[in-house]
Amino acid sequence: MSRRFRGVAGILAGAVWLGASGCGNGGGGGGGAGGSAAPGSIVFDISGEVLALGGYTFPPATMDDPAFVDGWEIKFSELLVTVDKITLSQNPDTNAGDESQVGPLVAEVDGPWAVDLHKGGPLPGKGGAGEEAVQLTTLANQNKNGGQPFDDTVRYAFGFDVVPATASATMVNLDAQGMSDYATMQASGYTVLYVGTATFKGGTSCTPAPADPEFASLPPVVSFELGFKSPTSYVNCQNPDNDPAKPLGSEEHERGIFIKGNQPVIGQLTIHTDHPFWESFVHDSPAHFDMIAAQYTGSTGTPTAVLEDMRGVDPTAITDKQHNKLPWRSCTPFYTPPAVGQMGFDTQGVPVNPTGNPSNAIRDLYDYMTYNQSTQGHLNSDGLCFVQRHYPSP
Repeated sequence: MSRRFRGVAGILAGAVWLGASGCGNGGGGGGGAGGSAAPGSIVFDISGEVLALGGYTFPPATMDDPAFVDGWEIKFSELLVTVDKITLSQNPDTNAGDESQVGPLVAEVDGPWAVDLHKGGPLPGKGGAGEEAVQLTTLANQNKNGGQPFDDTVRYAFGFDVVPATASATMVNLDAQGMSDYATMQASGYTVLYVGTATFKGGTSCTPAPADPEFASLPPVVSFELGFKSPTSYVNCQNPDNDPAKPLGSEEHERGIFIKGNQPVIGQLTIHTDHPFWESFVHDSPAHFDMIAAQYTGSTGTPTAVLEDMRGVDPTAITDKQHNKLPWRSCTPFYTPPAVGQMGFDTQGVPVNPTGNPSNAIRDLYDYMTYNQSTQGHLNSDGLCFVQRHYPSP
């Protein structure tokens, strides 16, 4: 896995393909699960990759190491998500220009499943060394197509849903604290919950320096409980395991999953953790935490950041709690801010209107972070998926 803080090129993080890099070969490489699964079946597991396990350290050792460029170290204690309706359909290449179009549904396995991505699991993940996954379920045949066996000469379009927390979910790996927080998710309508601590580690390397009056007012440690209400379908995903097959057009990987007649294959639902913190709707933008910490200037002790406190904050002209302008800053030589002066995120032409209809415009930082967060679902580490949001959004 390679997750760089780059922003010079990418893809609009709307209903489009999302992702980067790849690994494996031939529809079953990398990762592993289902040692007892039958040949010709598919095993579905899920991973938040190594970053859900260990978080984001600071400073980064190299420009390729994932990091928050404004000097914050991020550690998770929980990363809870509910997934459902894993599907396989015919003909992932139905339309080269519209990735949402697939052929008839041939198989579906329903949860829902509640997972703590921070806890990982006993299986190797798809993204590289140190990654972990946990198995959800297996699928032996085309259960929506008369129970026929899968055809190992064709590819099947793959998709899955992220849904609101529900009492009917199978608790895959939640401990007692996770169960308690999952009950809060149910009461709040959350689909995803980030719990952890952000600690400023930028030191004197930052520009502007931490002694700058604005940055000196930011709390040095912030706990966070960021709950997102963003039900989303990830449709017709690309699959890095198919490399080096030629993808359609400018896409990064061939779409869909091959089933192998002589062994089970893996379909890993992958949730990337950095998306809510991006500075742009361009995929793989640099990640920041200053805009969150700035909503707790003047706090005593260690504040707890919640997404609801981001309401009313203009994402294109970010201010602190006292409405002072928040400047850009860099705490690593590998990153140069996109502008000078007040921090403001790039919505790539998506309208911003604080009093607008949320179906047509981004109203505030709450909407902005949710919009980016809802793009975090992938297949087999970095396989790009068409994003269909099921909440009011542009």
